[in-house]
Amino acid sequence: MTSRPVIFGAIVLLALLHGALFWPGIMTWDAIRQYGQALSGQYDDWHPPAMNWLWRQLGLFGAGPAPMLVLQLALYWGGTALWMQAAWARGRRGATGAIALLALSPIVLVLVGTILKDSLFAGTLLLASGLLAARPGDRAARIVAALLLVAAATLRFNAVPACLPLLLLAVPAAWRRTVPRLGATALLAAIPLVLALPLANAALHAKRSGVELSLVIYDLGGIGAFAKTDVFPRTSVANPVAVNEDCYSPISWDRYAWWGAAPCAIGFTTLDAPLKAGHGPYGWWAAAVAAHPLAYAEHRLAHFDRNTRFLVHDADLPGLSPQSDPNPWGFTVAPNGWRSALQHAADATLTTPPGWPICWLALGLGLLVLRPRLGDGDPAVALAWSAVLYGFSYLPLSVASEVRYHFWTMTAVGIAAALLLSQRATWQLPRWRLAAAAAPLLIVVAAGVIARA
Repeated sequence: MTSRPVIFGAIVLLALLHGALFWPGIMTWDAIRQYGQALSGQYDDWHPPAMNWLWRQLGLFGAGPAPMLVLQLALYWGGTALWMQAAWARGRRGATGAIALLALSPIVLVLVGTILKDSLFAGTLLLASGLLAARPGDRAARIVAALLLVAAATLRFNAVPACLPLLLLAVPAAWRRTVPRLGATALLAAIPLVLALPLANAALHAKRSGVELSLVIYDLGGIGAFAKTDVFPRTSVANPVAVNEDCYSPISWDRYAWWGAAPCAIGFTTLDAPLKAGHGPYGWWAAAVAAHPLAYAEHRLAHFDRNTRFLVHDADLPGLSPQSDPNPWGFTVAPNGWRSALQHAADATLTTPPGWPICWLALGLGLLVLRPRLGDGDPAVALAWSAVLYGFSYLPLSVASEVRYHFWTMTAVGIAAALLLSQRATWQLPRWRLAAAAAPLLIVVAAGVIARA
């Protein structure tokens, strides 16, 4: 029996067991809001309208989260199977087993079982990259992969750094043979990725929700908190410096939003109109950053520290959703001892280095020290670039600290490491280079452990 039927047979069995544990899928507040728009056919741009529209089409197969769960399972396990097949075809038996083991990460299994744009995004990238790795000479596979990557770019506003290195694999090798050609090809390939989200929103007539204000408000709050001054537009709130100091958290912007038990007196509701006056929200943002660059840097680094679970106390950070939030349709996941055990394992993993996104980013940087040349067309190198660029995009762009944002980074770095570290040529590199590659991971693990101690 060849490897392909064995791999795909095992994957189908795992996908079925995975789906049974989480059926019909965990729905968080985000998914509840998205499903409501899927039912109505009226979209806004707070969450990706393309996903809401897709969910509406999946309604042909059934109501609720189940069809989206099936899609997430198909993307994730289909992509995993393709990467395992690619490793096996290259004679990397150890890498094949490592990819299978990584796919069973409790954190990832819970995320796939939860209806999230991040899970859909990561699954789409996993399938697209798997096609490119398993079918490198197949033109049809390259076209399908390219279309999947453009589709994925409609799901996250910071999708371009993740999608671009993978899309470069889909072009003819001659287009990336030299650095100038690679640069020109990258610029051309970035165009459809940049346009995907705004064009999808326009095609679906998505209403403007002001979602972009969340980042502006959070940055203004962070600058004000670290600079001990008021950089917000004038409001009727007395003593805005003290109010902001009480509201600001390096973990997330949630106190500035309208939800929650104690929304800040200075927040989305009170700042919507003032921010849009004058030079607009980005004018306010630019002026604050220019006036207080060190405070902005402190805020961004403090948030990135929490976002990547680096020098933190794990109990202060949000965990994974164990159950659906209350929703008008009564969708819930039935109690299950196996799923509860998996959830406990995921929660426990979050307190260890494999659950810290900063460790995967550090490992990804180390892999790029070993093999930095994207133009060579090595799928593992493209994965590493995709994961690292996407992970670091949250340094300037994030407003919350949840491990789901790093789903793709953790998965992609794991597969890239399995492939690159299983190559004999990797271990024949100069010792100084191997040491430089290992240094980032060793440093962040040691620092993270000390901080938690």
